[in-house]
Amino acid sequence: MHFLHDLPVADLISHYGYWAIFLVITLESAGVPMPGETALISAAVYAGSTGQLRIGLVVLAAALAAIIGDNLGYWVGRRWGMPLLLKHGAKIALDHRRLKLGQYLFQRHGGKIVFFGRFTAMLRAYAALLAGVNQFDARRFFLFNAAGGIAWASLMGFGAYLCGRSIEHVVGPIGLGLLAFVVFGGIALWLFVRRHEARLTLEAEQAIPGPLA
Repeated sequence: MHFLHDLPVADLISHYGYWAIFLVITLESAGVPMPGETALISAAVYAGSTGQLRIGLVVLAAALAAIIGDNLGYWVGRRWGMPLLLKHGAKIALDHRRLKLGQYLFQRHGGKIVFFGRFTAMLRAYAALLAGVNQFDARRFFLFNAAGGIAWASLMGFGAYLCGRSIEHVVGPIGLGLLAFVVFGGIALWLFVRRHEARLTLEAEQAIPGPLA
């Protein structure tokens, strides 16, 4: 649960506009529990219903914030994440075996995790951090992170904007269909890992023998 779930996001946006959108989404993407998606949707609806914000700039601010925040989270995870998890990970069910499995999955499916994580509430704040922890290639991370951030900001932003202009009966089915595609893609990946965890753990040990560093 967001620790700022009671924060009047709409009031922040009406007072501080694009800066409020940028700050909230940047912090969420860097790993701080914040209502980033709520901020984007509220701003887009506000733009559509009042005309006091330009939807193009709302989407641009959200996309830049997602990309920058994710990059901050990635480098924090890459620099400090693994040593902390190797020392304390077992306390949160991330023992050495699962850490190695996570690193193996990022080697094979890291791009999918980074991209779809942007559309999944439970991963949006942590996918970048986990990518850094698991030493996912920085250039590939930037590519998939940028694609996910732009797709997320555009889909959620323009969709909410059109709803704010009261034509959701036209774009609603299309927006819901696209959203369902990315959400179910992320869920399918998670279910695949759960079903095949034992086999994937063995493959991870063979691919990454010895202790993690």
